[in-house]
Amino acid sequence: MQEIIVGWDIGGAHVKAALLNAHGGVQQVYLQACPLWQGLEQLNQAVTAVMAALPVTDVRHVMTMTGELVDLFASREEGVQEIIAAMARLLPAHSLHIFAGSAGFLTPEQVTLEYTTAVASANWLATARYVAQQEAHGLLIDIGSTTTDILLFKDASVQAIGFSDYQRLVSGELVYTGIIRTAVMAVAQQAFFNGQQQGLMAEYFATMADVYRVTGELQEAHDQTATADGAEKTPEASARRLSRLTGYDFRAEEWGMWQQFARYLRGQQLRLIETGVTRQLSRSVLPAQSCFVGAGVGRFLVRQLAQQLGYAYRDFDDLMPVVSAQCGDSLSGADCAPAVAVALLFAGHA
Repeated sequence: MQEIIVGWDIGGAHVKAALLNAHGGVQQVYLQACPLWQGLEQLNQAVTAVMAALPVTDVRHVMTMTGELVDLFASREEGVQEIIAAMARLLPAHSLHIFAGSAGFLTPEQVTLEYTTAVASANWLATARYVAQQEAHGLLIDIGSTTTDILLFKDASVQAIGFSDYQRLVSGELVYTGIIRTAVMAVAQQAFFNGQQQGLMAEYFATMADVYRVTGELQEAHDQTATADGAEKTPEASARRLSRLTGYDFRAEEWGMWQQFARYLRGQQLRLIETGVTRQLSRSVLPAQSCFVGAGVGRFLVRQLAQQLGYAYRDFDDLMPVVSAQCGDSLSGADCAPAVAVALLFAGHA
């Protein structure tokens, strides 16, 4: 028997949490919308909601984050300190540890200015380290609501080039595209539509969530972000938002045309991610038994990429300890991979 642990991933748009039971299994995962740019009260509400849903109270907490990037904070250093201070207020401070990459797990008091860089946006590293412990060689591709992480691992070691967001954007290990919050205008500026090529309007009319609602691939439990126009999240409303990009008025009787347009936009995003994947694969010759590990709410695209590029596919869920049947609400551990990974890493550390 071991301690009960809750892993936290504090993002700029969502809070994710994972509960490890006393047997080391992932018992439950939680996903709460948290538009942190609107203020720390959003974090308070999201964490309070998760805490209220936990079936136990005597737990150890460990966290990682990306939320320090939101424009609520003047700098990443300020964001790290503010988020840690907020979590220390919301949770029993003596039970809280923070993932700091190569520096290990630190208490809130230990996260001085010199450690903020190691703490900032380190959630990808937690996921990659855990995956590399389970699969010796391959590529981790975590496609979330906003970003995609592409990490090479070999000989059970993460082969990362970049560690800060700047370095990772340069290295291509961070691709700023996701299946929910990304504006369609960031994915495509031209399209083949209605039998011809045309430009698209560079306006915040629609997001990729609209694309995946029309294709039928976006799960309701993952769809927690407001639409571009504040209207409903039905496939028809999504197609109407997509139509505004084309200047062509939406008509329900032309539904097949809008499905085709959504599939085209899906393909554009898939090619963007595939370019990032092939860039990382070009860095090293992986053994024949290597695989693609898919994580995040958009990992259905990873499965397709693995098939296209001739690699075996492993789902992050398959790499976790046995998951309790209590993981409900259409969520799985892979949807909240950094929260799960940081908890499992801490369990091994502790």
